Amino acid sequence: MQPLIKLIKKTYKMAGIKERKVVLNNFASLSVLQAITYILPVVILPYLFQVLGPEKFGLVAFAQAFVQYFMILTDYGFGISATKEISLCQDQPGKVSRIFSAVMAVKIGLASLSMFALCFILYFIPKFRNDWMVYVLSFGSVIGNSIFPVWFFQGTEKMKHIADVNIAGGIVLAAFIFFFVKGPQDYLMVPLINSSVFLGTGIIGQYIVFRKFGISYKFPGYKNLRQQLEAGWNIFISNVAINAYTTSRIFAVGLLTNNTVTGFYSIAEKIANLFQTFPLASFTQALFPRLSKIYLRNKVKAVKLMQRLQQISTLIAFFGLPIIFIFAHLIVKFVCAGDYPETVLSLRLLLIGVFFVCSNAFRVQFLLVCGRTHIYSRIHIMMAMVGLPLIFLLIWAFSYVGAAISTVIIEAGIFTLTYFTVRNVVSYCVKPPRKS
Repeated sequence: MQPLIKLIKKTYKMAGIKERKVVLNNFASLSVLQAITYILPVVILPYLFQVLGPEKFGLVAFAQAFVQYFMILTDYGFGISATKEISLCQDQPGKVSRIFSAVMAVKIGLASLSMFALCFILYFIPKFRNDWMVYVLSFGSVIGNSIFPVWFFQGTEKMKHIADVNIAGGIVLAAFIFFFVKGPQDYLMVPLINSSVFLGTGIIGQYIVFRKFGISYKFPGYKNLRQQLEAGWNIFISNVAINAYTTSRIFAVGLLTNNTVTGFYSIAEKIANLFQTFPLASFTQALFPRLSKIYLRNKVKAVKLMQRLQQISTLIAFFGLPIIFIFAHLIVKFVCAGDYPETVLSLRLLLIGVFFVCSNAFRVQFLLVCGRTHIYSRIHIMMAMVGLPLIFLLIWAFSYVGAAISTVIIEAGIFTLTYFTVRNVVSYCVKPPRKS
């Protein structure tokens, strides 16, 4: 542990006082948010699993995985492209307003398109038509997610607003779940409450943008709309590819097995995602706009910072995940209030995939920071082309275990491709200029 502590200290000293303050403040806000949003599920999930039963819990989880595809469409690539644009023009209010107006116009258009697509699917496909209400109620979260300007707060490096609004929303969500969901017959209340909270936080987020940031909305012209669509295209394609082998796992388990098995597996994924994203996701989000600025000023410094942060993340995963692996049985027993070997086995396999993600997070981010979005896109498209058929094949052959095994294989492939790609990109970035 001593080398890890020394590495953290060296990395901390690399940034200036102002940079450290901004990043750490945003990291603190997002970490509190993630702590709350992950503590709440630890409380809510056992309750829902016991109250709804595996079958209804699996149906709700399947519906959430389904509407996640529409969230991918409405998010487009703005979580990266718009965040980066906003971060580089914070002191130009007119330009910030133009970016905000164009991005929101596109997102609202994509949400409308998603709603028509949902109606088409519910009408023509029996599996969805039979439980149409759960999908309609779940869709509210897509609208709420579309209007909440998380990308704007990240770009302006005012992530406290993200934390404040979502923490309040999480507490309301938990209170409503415990108050209104009392048995399997109340399963529709879960997507209804979830969507209501998403819509509420989205509206509040919009209010903060206009009230505290002085943003003025003007309907953007074709040129601005096209500019934002082009800027986010590579990221969007990458997000589609990424979700083809992430969100699709629960979706595929639901299609090829049944709601009960889906419930067991979805619990394992939710637990694994907790350890994958907390607190790593908070730090990468807080760092992205600042690292983009550092890269513009000093490429060598940005490379060194990325490398040290990746070393830290890898070491923490190396020491921490084996502990989770050993105590997986107790964790599942605590969450599910019972012995579910299917969930334990899935969780242990998924933790291997989590290690590859943690050992790769800052390399992946660096491709975005240095503008190699096309390379970032190619890596994930390539793995999606391999991974999506692999997911369905392994689930068909090994049921829920196949979903977990496919995750390990895919994440290992992404790690390998990204490692060698970033090594080449870094050698180019730090290459001394040729003498004339």
